[in-house]
This record gives sequence, C-alpha cells and structure tokens, in this order.
Amino acid sequence: MTRKMVRRIIILSVLCVLVNRPLFSQEREKKFTVNGYLTTMESIMFDTLSGPFINDFLLHNRLNFKGYINDNITIAAELRNRLFTGDMAKLGNMYSSITDKDEGIADMSWNLITEKSFFINTTVDRLWIDYNKGSFQARIGRQRINWGQTLVWNPNDIFNAYSFFDVDYIERPGSDAVRLQYYPSWSSAVELAVKADSEKDITAAGLYRFSKWGYDIQFLAGYSNSADIVAGMGWSGSLGSLSFRGEGSWFRPLESFTDTTGTSILTAGIEKIFSNNSVVQIQLMYCNNPSDINDFTSLYTGNISAKDLAFSEFTAFGQFTWALTPLLNVGASVMWFPDLEGYFTGPSLDYSMAENVDMSVIWQHFNGEMGPTKSRMNLLFLRMKYSF
Repeated sequence: MTRKMVRRIIILSVLCVLVNRPLFSQEREKKFTVNGYLTTMESIMFDTLSGPFINDFLLHNRLNFKGYINDNITIAAELRNRLFTGDMAKLGNMYSSITDKDEGIADMSWNLITEKSFFINTTVDRLWIDYNKGSFQARIGRQRINWGQTLVWNPNDIFNAYSFFDVDYIERPGSDAVRLQYYPSWSSAVELAVKADSEKDITAAGLYRFSKWGYDIQFLAGYSNSADIVAGMGWSGSLGSLSFRGEGSWFRPLESFTDTTGTSILTAGIEKIFSNNSVVQIQLMYCNNPSDINDFTSLYTGNISAKDLAFSEFTAFGQFTWALTPLLNVGASVMWFPDLEGYFTGPSLDYSMAENVDMSVIWQHFNGEMGPTKSRMNLLFLRMKYSF
C-alpha cells in the first residue's frame, strides 16, 4: 500500500472521529448539525453448511450534514463511506464496479482506493436545497421522494423503489429530482416531482393526498422511466385495533399503449400491536405481469423500478417482532413465492449494548426455482453500530 493510500485512510478515520465532537458553539449548532453512525458488519454466504462459505467484511460510516440558512432555506448533504474486504472484493473489479455505479444523473459515487483484497467507496446519496414558505415547499437536488404507504413493497414509490432485503441501508436510495409541494390544508397535499437518472430517463408525476373517513388517501399519475404511463393510489388508516395500509400502481408502455394490457401491482397489509410489546404484520401483493428473476442476488439491487417489485403473481409476507426487554428485540419474517415454488425466512435479533451502541444478528434464507433449477442461499450478518 502506498503512502498516498495510507494518508487517505487516515483522513477518513480522523473525519469519522471528529464529527462526534462539539465543534461549534451552541449558537452555531442551531445553524449547522452533523450526525451519523459507524457500523461494522461481518457476513457469510453459503448454500449448505457442508459447502463453501463466502466471507465478507464491511466498515460503513455515514455522515449527515444539515445547514439552516434562515427560516425558509435549508441545505443538506449526506454520504456513505464504506470499506469492503473479503472474498467478494477479491473477485477483481466486478464487485467494486457495481458498488461504484451511480444511478443518478450526476455521478457522485467514487471508489477512492481499489486493491486486490479491499476497496473504499464514497457515495453522496443526499444533496439538496429546500425552500419553504407558508404552505409551499420546494426541494432541488438528490433527495428521497417517498410516496409509499405500505411497509414491505411500495408500487407507489415510482421515484426510488428499494429492496426489502438490503439490511444495511435504512435511509434508502435517493433521486436527482425537483419536488414541489403545496398544502391546501393540514390534512391535504399536492405534489409535483421530476427525476432524471444516469440513463437520462425521466420520471415525472403528480400526487394528491387528503384525509377522509379516518384514512389518508392518495392518487398519483405521471410518466415513469421514459417508458410507461403510470397511475396509482394508496391509503393508510385503521380497522378497529388494526392498522390497514395499501397501494397499487398501473404501468402501460407509451409507445404501445393500445397494444398492451400493462402491468398492475396491488398490495395491502395489516398490522397489530399487542400489549406485550409484540407486533404482527401481514402483507399480500398481486401482479399480473411479474418480472423474471434468475438468481437471488437480483433481490439486492439497490435501485429498482416500482414496476419490477414482483416476481410471482401472488406474494405473501408475514412478520413478528417482540421486545423481550427494553434492550432486546427478536423478530422473524417470512415470504412465500408460489410461482417460484419458493420462500424466504429471516430471523433477527437486536440488542442495545450501551447508549448509542447496538448489535444485530440477521439470518436470511432463500429457497426457490431460479431459472431451470432449484436453488437456495443463506446469508448471516453480524452488525455492530455506533450512532452519534
């Protein structure tokens, strides 16, 4: 390793430490904030216990900067600094090239160091300026536009859909976009948004959200990925003691609008919170034109289209979480994919070791038909997280 590479690593390490110190006076803190976290994650991937193991290690630092220019203008920049090492990093440039790929119109992902056994990547996934005055708000730049109502699959999330299986990206991807919001009343909103991606494809849509009968209801319509006309609706509310959420979207290619039936995705779910601090969640999804999937790694795509969320005509999901103590949470989730004759199971454990220090153990097991053969895959994650 060269001296230049060593200096880069030292600078990144020192920055991670410094952002946790009170660098500004109390008056300045009101104008500028810094927070984030540092995680280490060991992962193991294997087919069976008797087969070969793929071992990887990830050191992940997130930094969130926010500045308050005045009462109306806010700016923000958020970035991920990640060091990858292990068996996947040793496969040559394939893994590092995938990590370096930026889906936005502006390339803000850089592999700072790439060696045979490790590489370091920095990605800016939020960079925006926000103006708000009265009932109007405008935000320009890389941002998250979350139009989803449900908790697992979000066909209304046409700007930046995400993978449920990505356990180390709680912030979810953002979009290079312009977003305008107007609030006619405390319970209603009108939104317009336009996004461009690295392929110069455009997504532009409008949304109207309001409250009625104890539900938040929304309708949206627009143009998706320079290809499809899209329309959708969603809701969230309650049925007695149950939370009830749902959303659906319809996509139809503009160039063959009269020759195709389009793709329809509809999902709905309920959630129940019990007195013993446990939660049960159930969600179902239907798609008339599910996407093809060739291997389990496709489930971890960082930026996917809301049109491609389903790969089985019907999909079912269930999850149970229980706070055994104020410091210990256990959970288990399961998915069923009838078209693939397959399923997913995901037990997890989260333990608060100290203030701002957490440990998580997550197991993901996939089993199903991928192409012509029956396949299975296991992933085991051990994560330590320090938040500041």
